[in-house]
Amino acid sequence: CRLLCKPSALAQHLLRSLGRSAVLRGGCWPWPRWPRLQMMQQLLQLSEPEPAVARELLQLPDTGLVALDWLVGPRGAGSSVGGGPSPVLLLIPNAAGKVTGGLLQLGLRALEQGFIPVIFNRRGHNGCPLTTPRLQPFGDPGDLREAVTYLRCRHPAGPLLAVSEGSGSGLLLAYLGESGSSSRLAAAACLSPVFCGQDWFEAGMPWLYEWPLLLHLKRGLSRYAGALAQALDVDRLLGSRSLRELEETLFCRTKSRPSSWEAYWERNEPLRDADEAAVPVLCLCSADDPVRGPPARSLPLELFRSSPYFFLLLTPRGGHCGFPRRGPGRCWGHEAVLEYFRAMAEFLRAEERRKGLPRPR
Repeated sequence: CRLLCKPSALAQHLLRSLGRSAVLRGGCWPWPRWPRLQMMQQLLQLSEPEPAVARELLQLPDTGLVALDWLVGPRGAGSSVGGGPSPVLLLIPNAAGKVTGGLLQLGLRALEQGFIPVIFNRRGHNGCPLTTPRLQPFGDPGDLREAVTYLRCRHPAGPLLAVSEGSGSGLLLAYLGESGSSSRLAAAACLSPVFCGQDWFEAGMPWLYEWPLLLHLKRGLSRYAGALAQALDVDRLLGSRSLRELEETLFCRTKSRPSSWEAYWERNEPLRDADEAAVPVLCLCSADDPVRGPPARSLPLELFRSSPYFFLLLTPRGGHCGFPRRGPGRCWGHEAVLEYFRAMAEFLRAEERRKGLPRPR
């Protein structure tokens, strides 16, 4: 792996911490050079028993609902990460709302290590009732902001962290840029993020990835066909043959406020306010990611060189959200993300001691 970032004290600490991590020097999957085969392995692997979750429905100002699924189960032997109150880890699925086995594995691993993991489900996704005839656009962080405010009120003492998977990173990156220093997060991480939303939709994705997500979205939306009919063309929506066509029908061809495809992305590009971000973000990316696209056109390298808050951990092979390895866990990326959060906690505590700052009560 290579860590690409702007030189700083935080970068040096992070480089030392990740350099000591055994997981970054461990073995890899038997077929590391075939990322599409890795993707097929993820799709076809036998499902494990799903963890127990406790669901909360959070009502938003416009009477819409988002769902928060708290992972419950036996906690780890350690009390919390680095002492003090247990950190809350907010897990954000991909833009289709599909909670993958990998995201659940990360949540369970975090639970074992003393985190409090909770999954954020958008309006109408993953069984969350759709009570308004609108869904959440790709990079609109309004609903996520309400969820973060609620989590901060429910757990005021512990640090709040966030990690996103795949195309769901567009929502997290947009939130960090739009919120700036008021994000209420201590740190964030993105697994195989999509940085350029418009280019990603227009370029298209491997059918092996696009069609399962497209069918997953259509199946969820078909439950609300009657309610959505007053806002958009449902026949066109359910007949979409690509994720771009579905996205355009949902948010650009509405009956009340139609807009152009270009205007939609002016409001929803994930990095539109990246210069305002004030929270450390680790982006774990693979050079052979078949979903995000070639690194030369899909990675904003200049952002990582100029911003002190963005860190790119780039690996030559790992596929999309796969980062496979032999043995338990199967994904070394999860351990890298949790190690990053531990390193961030150490650095912040050291800075508080050095500056003599009182710990927030």
